[in-house]
Amino acid sequence: MTPASPTCAKSGATGSSATTTYSVTTTVNDAGDDTSAIQNRINAAGAAGGGVVKLVAGTYIINGKLRMANNVKLEGAGPATILKAGPNFLSTTGPSGGYPIITTNRAVNTTITNLTADHSGNTLPVSINMGERQDEFVVDVRGGSNNLVDGVHVRNPFTYSIVAVATTKFCIRNSTTIVATSGKYDQLDGIHVLDSSFGDVIGNTIDQRVGTDGDDGLVAHTINGTTHDINYIGNKVRGGHRGNSMQLAVGNYSIYNLKIADNEFYGAPYGIRTGYYDNRTGSVNGVTLTGNYIHDLKAGYAFPDGSYDAIHIGDFGALGPITNVVATNNKACAAGKIYVAPGTGNLNQNNAIHAGTC
Repeated sequence: MTPASPTCAKSGATGSSATTTYSVTTTVNDAGDDTSAIQNRINAAGAAGGGVVKLVAGTYIINGKLRMANNVKLEGAGPATILKAGPNFLSTTGPSGGYPIITTNRAVNTTITNLTADHSGNTLPVSINMGERQDEFVVDVRGGSNNLVDGVHVRNPFTYSIVAVATTKFCIRNSTTIVATSGKYDQLDGIHVLDSSFGDVIGNTIDQRVGTDGDDGLVAHTINGTTHDINYIGNKVRGGHRGNSMQLAVGNYSIYNLKIADNEFYGAPYGIRTGYYDNRTGSVNGVTLTGNYIHDLKAGYAFPDGSYDAIHIGDFGALGPITNVVATNNKACAAGKIYVAPGTGNLNQNNAIHAGTC
């Protein structure tokens, strides 16, 4: 029996409710560009009020940038449905100036499901210093609301893999990301939540350390606004050489009301930590860390002197307050200590710390 998908409890996101099928007519597994064939069906479904754009198994060459439409579901047949960045992928940019394979582009009620997004970062001639890499991301949930990413597998990224940015009521579940390149890129995060609210990141498997280029596995980040009311539950995360298993990346805006529960974090220099940017004035408030298993941390490029802590909330140049952060019933093995900076309502208790491997 196939296990039930984890529930998007915090967001309530359901994605598209459409049922009418729009089949894509194109030849898979050849060298032809399939962008227009897929985009035309997305546009047709959107114009009709919604629809399910079906993709069969096989490799589709994407030289353009796919843009979702309201109430559209883009559905593959599983991991063998591959949207692969083609040889001319870098000749155009997406609506926000970057290089997504798929962007929701401020649409509402969308679903992206049962497919692989292959960014071709292992073969495309992309410079490590190409600034546009950080303007859009491989699977880019941007603006809008009620957007669901379910069973999407990102391979060979040259930017962040799956991102929710300036959006609300979103759910990313049952998905996987792998960073396998070495010495080609930096800033390759797994699932990154930026300036967004009321979301679920649940039941995903993130591996940032097959190669050496991987950065943070999971991220909650503020740049132009707050990030709040997010559940990170039941994920398995191997962090990368260049980052952490999970980072709360705090700028001038606050991060609050996060639940980080029942995850497995391993393989990076840190398990879960705060990082500070811009003026470092944002607060961290109402973060619950419970039932996480953090183990076998390892030194990396970002922290070459050794492995550090399973949980470390506060410090790192913080100027904003750390309040109501509760760390309980976590287990750390060969992963340093669990630390929460002093602050009103903070609690650090009933955690199991083992110096060696469990």
